[in-house]
Amino acid sequence: MSSTDKGNDAQGGSSSSSRASPAVAAAAAVASASTSNRAPAPQQQLSRYDSQKRRDWNTFCQYLGNQRPPVALHQCNSSHVLEFLRYMDQFGKTKVHVQGCAFYGQPEPPGSCTCPLKQAWGSLDALIGRLRAAYEENGGTQETNPFAGGAIRAYLREVRESQAKARGVPYRKKKRRRKNDDGDDHDPAKGGRGGGDGSTSTSSIPIH
Repeated sequence: MSSTDKGNDAQGGSSSSSRASPAVAAAAAVASASTSNRAPAPQQQLSRYDSQKRRDWNTFCQYLGNQRPPVALHQCNSSHVLEFLRYMDQFGKTKVHVQGCAFYGQPEPPGSCTCPLKQAWGSLDALIGRLRAAYEENGGTQETNPFAGGAIRAYLREVRESQAKARGVPYRKKKRRRKNDDGDDHDPAKGGRGGGDGSTSTSSIPIH
C-alpha cells in the first residue's frame, strides 16, 4: 500500500470517529437524564401506633426540657411521670363530675355542668404503655423504666376507680379468650375460632 493510500485510510478513520462521537454523547446524555429522574426509594411508613408513640415520646422529652431547671432523661423518675400525667389532663375531653355535682354518678346526665374535662383512664393507660415501650427503645433499661413503677400503676388504678364512680360507668375487665380442647383459640364475641388476637385499638390522646 502506497503512502497516499495510507494517508487516505487515516483520514477516513478520523472522519468516522468524529461522526460517531455525537451519537455516543447523545446516548450518554439520555442515560444520565434517566438516572437523575429515577424516583428515590420510598421510606417505610410507620404504623399508626408507632407514629403516636414517637409523638408521645417527643412530647414527654419536651416537657422534661421545659422544667425549671430542665430534667435530663437519666434523671427522670416516677414523680416526673405523675406530674406529666396531671399536666396532660388539661387536654382531656372526658367530663369527670366532682362530688357535690348534681350529676355525680350519672352515666347520662340530663344537663351540663362546670365539672372539669380530663383525660380518660383508658387514654392515660394507653399513653403509659407507649411511653414505657419508647423509653426502652431509646436506650433505657427495664429495671430503670420510670413508666413501669408501682406508683404509676397505683395512680392509674386510682384514676380508673374515681372516674368509674364519678361517671357512673363501672369498670369491667375484658374476658380472656378461652381455648378449646383442641388448642384453638375461641373468641365468644366473634363466635369462631382463631382469626385474630382479640386485641382492641385504643384512641390516641391529643398531643400539643
